[in-house]
Amino acid sequence: MHRKVYLKTWGCQMNHYDSDKILNYLKINNHKIVDNYIDSDLIILNTCSIRKKSEYKVFNFLERLRSFKKEKDNLIICICGCLSTQEKEKIFLRNDLIDIVCGPQSIHKLNKLIYKFIKYKKKLIDIKSYKIDKNNINNKIFNYNNIKLNTYVTIIEGCNKFCSYCIVPFTRGKEISRSPEKILDEICYLSNNNVCEINLLGQNVNAYSGIFNNGDLCSFSNLLNLISKINNIKRIRFTTSNPYNFSDDIINAYKNINKIVNYLHLPVQSGSNKILKLMRRKYDIEFYKDLVKRILYVRPNMIFSTDFIVGFPGESEKDFLLTLDLINELKFDHSYIFMYSPRPGTESFYMKDNIDLIEKKRRFREIKYLIDNNIIYWNKKMLNNKYDILVEGFSKKNSKFLFGKTENNRKVYFIGNKNMLGKIISVKINDISNKNYLYGNL
Repeated sequence: MHRKVYLKTWGCQMNHYDSDKILNYLKINNHKIVDNYIDSDLIILNTCSIRKKSEYKVFNFLERLRSFKKEKDNLIICICGCLSTQEKEKIFLRNDLIDIVCGPQSIHKLNKLIYKFIKYKKKLIDIKSYKIDKNNINNKIFNYNNIKLNTYVTIIEGCNKFCSYCIVPFTRGKEISRSPEKILDEICYLSNNNVCEINLLGQNVNAYSGIFNNGDLCSFSNLLNLISKINNIKRIRFTTSNPYNFSDDIINAYKNINKIVNYLHLPVQSGSNKILKLMRRKYDIEFYKDLVKRILYVRPNMIFSTDFIVGFPGESEKDFLLTLDLINELKFDHSYIFMYSPRPGTESFYMKDNIDLIEKKRRFREIKYLIDNNIIYWNKKMLNNKYDILVEGFSKKNSKFLFGKTENNRKVYFIGNKNMLGKIISVKINDISNKNYLYGNL
């Protein structure tokens, strides 16, 4: 029995990538995708558990579905993603609406779970890790009406770092690199179907260590070089990089591969060595600064974004001020800023969470203020200068305008025509009045 499927996603880019795979698997099996849960009889929630707030959002949404499920006897509710592997069978006790629980490594089995539930009307859970590569069940793109010029490709999943605050090693498992042949096959397929910008994904993307079919090892820098030889691929991005794994051969790749963009997300988390040690980040600020310096040596126009956690257990005002100093010194462009949230099972869960919420919010606002100023700083540097734009589509508000992104991740609107879609063109920036996007002229 085919279902009308509504899928809602929380969390990181990998979750969104997994959601695309889920939809593809279900489309292959003739399920219909709908845009509103009111029209559905199968609701899939792809969840995140990196912070407590993410959990609240999921369970709050489930309660919104309670009356809807009472009205619709045949409605199936499925939980996927990291919350499923964090909570395991306990999740059924937390909310009785849930019918199926499916882990991040089991999404290729979701269709079978659905039919099994329909047949036996019994709650099901599958959170196992499988040797089969979930990312290679099917690589087809189904929607050609909206040209998708840039897309994500997972190359490695899981994490071996066990940072003291992070639940990812427990929910996504240990680092597993996909084979380079499978990655290249996927990217070649995508490049033959309009995609010209690839964003490589992994919890520690630069820890990639694949194995060729002949048994030879493939490093991250080797993979970047192989991807760069695919003609239709014009730009390569990757996220998220761990500074600890940013080796010299990756830095040299910036020297030799022009397709890698001048924009790097390099999470630092704190400007204090004391806090980095408590976080088990395996590097200190001196190492981080030197890494930035070495990258800038081969790519002088590189701009960096980063992550910060504020209010980590033991973070004094002095530690926090060191973080502000680092932001001012390195001029981070954008940042994901998180207020510390204790996660069950992690090392920091047993530390005293001694920073109250008011203080965490204050520190959050101060960092955001500096980052916002840095964004304006970089925007001003772009004014009246020319930048190459990868043209992605038309503005929804004004069809005269096309939009695309610069190498340094700025969205730019300009007047053009449909023949420019998918091409890299030169645009002169003439309006920076909006912090989040710019305007330019051909």
